[in-house]
Amino acid sequence: MIGYIVLLISFPVQMTQWPAPAGLAASSLAETWNLAWGNISAVDIDGFTGATALDYTKTQLGLAMQLGDISHAEVYGSLGAQAWEWVALAYLLGGVALIALRVMPWHAPLGMLLALFTLAQLMHFYDADSFPGGLFQLFSGGAMLGAFFIITDPVSGCTSNRGRFIFGVLVGLLVYLIRTWGNYPDGIAFSVLLANMAAPTIDYYSKPRVFGTSDASGKGGKNG
Repeated sequence: MIGYIVLLISFPVQMTQWPAPAGLAASSLAETWNLAWGNISAVDIDGFTGATALDYTKTQLGLAMQLGDISHAEVYGSLGAQAWEWVALAYLLGGVALIALRVMPWHAPLGMLLALFTLAQLMHFYDADSFPGGLFQLFSGGAMLGAFFIITDPVSGCTSNRGRFIFGVLVGLLVYLIRTWGNYPDGIAFSVLLANMAAPTIDYYSKPRVFGTSDASGKGGKNG
C-alpha cells in the first residue's frame, strides 16, 4: 500500500490517466486470445484502456457539467462503473462468503460500506446533479476490494469489534471526502493508511472493560 502511494504521488499522470479508447465495443475472441497470450503490443493495449468512471465523473463535474448530462456515457453501468461493477460484485460475494465461513469479522467492512453509502446518499439527496449516489460509490473503484480484503488486515487494523467498526466508518468517510473534494478519483489507499495511523487511538478508547474493573486497562480496581 505504501509503495502504491509512493508511485501515485511520484507519477500522478502516469498512475491516474490513460489514453482514450478507440472504441468500447466488446473485444473479439481473437483479440482476447492475443491479449491473454502476449501476442499484442503495448500500443495495441492502449486501445483497451480509458478513464475510469470515478475519474470521468470527477473531471466532468469539475467542468461544471451535471450528472444528468453525463449519465449516459459508456463508462457507466447499471450500478457503478461499466464492467467494473461486476468485479465489485464478485468482491462483495467473496467477502460475504469469507465472513460466513468466519475467516474474518464483519465489523470493519460493514462500517466502511455503511459510512460510504450513507454519506453519498445524503449528499445525493442534497444535490442530485453534483453528487453521485451511494450505489455508484460502492460499485466503482476499489470500495469493495478495500472493504473486504484490505481493511480487514488483522495487523494494521483494530482489535476489538467496536474498534473495527469505528475503523471501517473512518475509512468510509475518508474515501468519500477524498473522492469528492480531493485530488484523486478513488482514495482507497490514502484512506486506509490514514485510518491505520488512528488505529492505536481507536483501540485505546474502544477496548471493552475488563470484568471486575472500572476501565478497559484492568487497573481501575474492583467496582463497588
